[in-house]
Amino acid sequence: MKHATMKLNNWSKIFGTTAILLGFSCISYADLSIEGHYQGKNLYVQSPESEDGFGYCVNRVTVNGSPSSHTVQASAFQVDMSEFDIKIGDKVLVVFEHEEGCKPKLLNPEVLLPKSTFVLDEISCKPDGTLTWVTTGESGALTYQIEQYKWNKWVVVGETNGIGNENPNEYLFNLSPHSGENKVRVSQTDNTGKKRVSKEVVFESENVLEPEMKDVNGESISFVSNGTEVITKYEIFDAYGNIVKKGMNSSVNCSNLKKGLYHVNYDNKHEKFIKK
Repeated sequence: MKHATMKLNNWSKIFGTTAILLGFSCISYADLSIEGHYQGKNLYVQSPESEDGFGYCVNRVTVNGSPSSHTVQASAFQVDMSEFDIKIGDKVLVVFEHEEGCKPKLLNPEVLLPKSTFVLDEISCKPDGTLTWVTTGESGALTYQIEQYKWNKWVVVGETNGIGNENPNEYLFNLSPHSGENKVRVSQTDNTGKKRVSKEVVFESENVLEPEMKDVNGESISFVSNGTEVITKYEIFDAYGNIVKKGMNSSVNCSNLKKGLYHVNYDNKHEKFIKK
């Protein structure tokens, strides 16, 4: 009987140790993060089951370092952004702590992408091409495109990064005026694909001579005003609309072009020439 008791005690020790070992598991975690700007909407997340079948993939969510108070142990949940002290346009970093063997899926990550919400307070352009504008109400940093109307269309002549604050934001860009009347504007395109444009500003160029195009036997073209070559922006297209040359100069070497008809945009004009 004593022998049996000893065996039972030994088995108890073995099973007790095993129970302790089974109760302790080493789980490794990984992070999935997304950053952007708060636009007043919540993030929606799908969380698959854990690899071991107990619970769900995501264990913890933080926004700008502060943990979410809502449960994340579910197959789907939302990150309630309203519980955090953030305003529309503020930068946010959302981190999802999840088990290594699985990965959550963000259903609407675009809600953290900035939208074009700028309000144009003022815009002006000096005769030398110094363009300035002031905006308010920006909800995130988006690129501004500077557009100049020439060649019977709006042409993007430059870009500048948006500041992204609600407070007044001041911008400056130096563009190259063409002769005569100039029209310029600024625009933004956000993740929706919609383009928002400012009002146009019109000004007369200063000290910009109106050039004429001179064709030298199809081998070269030059831009001349009062017998003197003048520098201007130009684009040369073939008969199929493919651009073959562009730049800013007073003359263009065309000897390497194939024979045929070409279209030339320069200054604020459009003309044709034939390469023989």
